[in-house]
Amino acid sequence: MQNRIEITEADLLDDRLVLTSGIKDEEKRKPTGRMLADSDYFAFVYILEQGDSFQYAILNESIWPDMKSALDRHIPVFLNIGKEELELEGFHAELQYLIDNIKDNANYGEEMEERVKRAFL
Repeated sequence: MQNRIEITEADLLDDRLVLTSGIKDEEKRKPTGRMLADSDYFAFVYILEQGDSFQYAILNESIWPDMKSALDRHIPVFLNIGKEELELEGFHAELQYLIDNIKDNANYGEEMEERVKRAFL
């Protein structure tokens, strides 16, 4: 994927999950409320708009436990990118949809299915 934003840190607080990227620019981005599953790299991907293009926040398996906690507790998820803090709208609904779709679905590959089951189910 082009325009990848690697998440370098996840902090689970009492009232929110804060994801941090290593990006320092001041470009404006907007959350789209859409996510994808990347079964090649065992990650979920949150899509952001930046002008006329998209950027992809990569949610690697290392932060799935924090994502699971945020999902279970129904707390919002934010992304710190540059000097902005964006609430990732639709995060819970999209993540739950993908988890439900991956469960018992060979289209994502056995390894992705097993990893998602271990982390989220």
